[in-house]
Amino acid sequence: MAKKNSDGYLSAKESRRISKANRKITNQLEKQHKRKNVPESEYLTQMKDNTNVLEIDNLHTYFFTDVGTVHSVDGISFNVPVGKTVGVVGESGCGKSTLGRTLVKIYEPTEGKIEFMGKDITKLNGGEMQDFRRNVQMIFQDPYASLNPRMTVGEIIREPMEIHNIGTPKERDEKVASLLETVGLKPDHVRRYPHEFSGGQRQRISIARTLALDPKFIVCDEPISALDVSIQAQIINLLERIQRERGISYLFIAHDLGAVKHISNRIGAMYLGSLVEIGSSDDLYHHPLHPYTQALLASIP
Repeated sequence: MAKKNSDGYLSAKESRRISKANRKITNQLEKQHKRKNVPESEYLTQMKDNTNVLEIDNLHTYFFTDVGTVHSVDGISFNVPVGKTVGVVGESGCGKSTLGRTLVKIYEPTEGKIEFMGKDITKLNGGEMQDFRRNVQMIFQDPYASLNPRMTVGEIIREPMEIHNIGTPKERDEKVASLLETVGLKPDHVRRYPHEFSGGQRQRISIARTLALDPKFIVCDEPISALDVSIQAQIINLLERIQRERGISYLFIAHDLGAVKHISNRIGAMYLGSLVEIGSSDDLYHHPLHPYTQALLASIP
């Protein structure tokens, strides 16, 4: 059982102990099931591939507080292929959202490498960072909190194009109308405000804004968790259709392993800042190796 200090936090020493224990269990299970246990250095060499849009190498994101260091992301390595979806599942507080925000540079990584289309984004300067942000976008968990209540839908979707100086005013307006149609909203919605829409419609607006710059990679940070079940299915189907039409790659973060399996090609299980298991959707769903992954599957109603 994990030991906590008097304030209820895991100490850095205890977090490291748990991470090592997780790795030991995974190694034993891989050997037992005759899966090749590839050393991390060899694995990172193998994953250098132009079919990947994103490659993450030994990524750490730490937060330094008065009560100790929080290891939110602790030595994660994986890759996202072009036009595919990698899902990340785990309990609240395991570091999923921190991972997603680190990949889009909302949070600065403490250590490690993030390569997007062959460039290490941890070393980009101002101009290069502008190009990166045009190609990498994020869909947030709460659509209402991520939409400016003082702006109309048209202004919200148009804003990224204005910031990046894309197109003429007329071309921007035409693209706004096209994006609204893409996400299943009506052209006259352009003059309405976020509070006039349902939760599912707000998330569609967020998706339209995300697509305004024609990104190559999108981090979907629990985009369906705040929605009704029927609306969740609509949003997942919308994301899948957009991926087929545009060839966009996703990192899909969620609690619901069933929903993640539906949309993802590969899935990683995250616990205390580490990926304890990663594999194809079918393998991880039907033949989980790590006890934590098995516990996640057992929790599905």
